Amino acid sequence: MTDKVTAYHIPALLKESVDALDIKADGVYVDATYGGGGHSMEILSRLKNGRLVAFDRDMDAANNLPADRRLIFIQNNFRFMRNFLRYHNIGKVNGILADLGVSSHHFDEGKRGFSFRFPEAMLDMRMGQDSELTAQTVLNTYSRDRLEHIFFEYGEIKQSAKLAGALLESRTRRAFVSVADLIEAVEPLIPKSDEKQFLARVFQAVRIEVNREMASLKHFLEQTVDVLDAGGRLSVISYHSLEDRMVKNFIKTGNVEGQRFKDFYGNEITPFTPVTKKAIVPGESEIACNSRSRSAKLRIAEKKQ
Repeated sequence: MTDKVTAYHIPALLKESVDALDIKADGVYVDATYGGGGHSMEILSRLKNGRLVAFDRDMDAANNLPADRRLIFIQNNFRFMRNFLRYHNIGKVNGILADLGVSSHHFDEGKRGFSFRFPEAMLDMRMGQDSELTAQTVLNTYSRDRLEHIFFEYGEIKQSAKLAGALLESRTRRAFVSVADLIEAVEPLIPKSDEKQFLARVFQAVRIEVNREMASLKHFLEQTVDVLDAGGRLSVISYHSLEDRMVKNFIKTGNVEGQRFKDFYGNEITPFTPVTKKAIVPGESEIACNSRSRSAKLRIAEKKQ
C-alpha cells in the first residue's frame, strides 16, 4: 500500500496536517480529498475503534483503498459532504482534513490533460471522469469575456484580455482538441523568461473552471460549521493564493468573503478559533524530497464550544 500511495501522490505536510486534527482513537474523521490515500493511511494508523470517511471524485482513487472496515469511501465531490454523512448516519465528526492540491497522479497521467508536459494528450482536465464539462468545452465555447474572467481570476494572468483574444482567434481556424493546440495558441504571449510558470497558470485557470473548484471549496467550507463537533479540528492545505485566501477568510470570519459580522454586543460572530497565527509551510527537507509541496500552506482551526 505504501508503494502505491507514493507512486500516486506524495502527501504534503503529512505529519503536520494529521497532527493538527488532535486525533482521538475512537473519533470520527473526514478526509475530504483521498487521492493516493496518504493522509487517510496516517489517520487510520492513529485510530482504534474510530471511523474515517474519505471523499474523492476520481474513480482512480479507489485503486488505493485498503481493506479496512473503519474506512468509508465515497466517490463524489466533497461539496456534498454533509449529505453523505447523513446518509451514513453520521452526525458530528471530530476532525476534517482537506488537501486541495491536484494529485501527482493527475499531472503525471498524460492522457488526463492536466499538464503541458504531454502535448499529445486530449484537453480533458476533469477530476471526476463522469463530469460533462471538459477543457475542450471551455476553450471552444466560452465567450471572450468569460475566458478573460477565468484567466484573470483563476490564473492571475495580467494579459488575460490578450489571452482570451488569442484563443478566440485560434479557434476560428480549428477547434481545440489536444494540449498542443492550447500551447500553440498561447505561444506568442509566453514570456521567454517565465515560460513554465505562465503555462502553469493558463492550465490552472482552465482546470479550476472545468472542476468548479472555487465553488466546491466554498460549499465544503460552509458545511464544516455544521458537521464539526464542538472542539473539532479543521485542517486544510492549499496551494495557490485563491484557495488560501478563501480558507484564511473562512477561519477568521466564518465566510469565504471575509465579511465580519457582530452580535448585539459588538462581538464578532465567528464559528472557529485559529490554532496557528500563520500558515504552516513545508521545510527545506520536505521540498527537497517533494518539490511539488513548495507552495503548500496549512491552516488549522478549532470549532468553538
